[in-house]
Amino acid sequence: MKQVWKKRAVAATVLVFVGAAVYLNWRYADNVADTSKVLGQSTLVSGQDETVEQTQGTENDYFATARLSRKQARDNAISMLKEAETDENAEQSVLNEASETLQVLASYTVAEAQIESLVTAKGYADCVAFMGQDSISVVVSDADGLDATDVAKIKDIVISETEYTPDQIKIMEAN
Repeated sequence: MKQVWKKRAVAATVLVFVGAAVYLNWRYADNVADTSKVLGQSTLVSGQDETVEQTQGTENDYFATARLSRKQARDNAISMLKEAETDENAEQSVLNEASETLQVLASYTVAEAQIESLVTAKGYADCVAFMGQDSISVVVSDADGLDATDVAKIKDIVISETEYTPDQIKIMEAN
């Protein structure tokens, strides 16, 4: 009986660490944007500056970094859960819990991608979603800024694609 609780505690700890890693990566990526350089700026031989227009380069970097961090954290969690599944000393309840957790992570991945696609299809520049057990955060890039109508549209997408209630959904604008 002690082994069952020990294995469940390990699985629960892994989930907590994965969630914390995704959140910390997301917050860290938000703070590391280097604004001292202009993307696409070069100096011609004549000494004049020429700027190649980059559509929201810094924001695109944020979204790419956030997606990569999310993927890395999920990959680490999946790796640990698969190790737990292949443990020959693991009890069936632990194996079942690891399998269920893998299914949940897979469903999060699919739902996040669907939400991001639907939000960008509505005309927003970019979007990244972070699903957790009790809430979802959606970060959106919009040149005109988000207003109450935009937030309602995005919440409607999230509600239609998930089982979250409106109070569990956080919509943020990327800076």
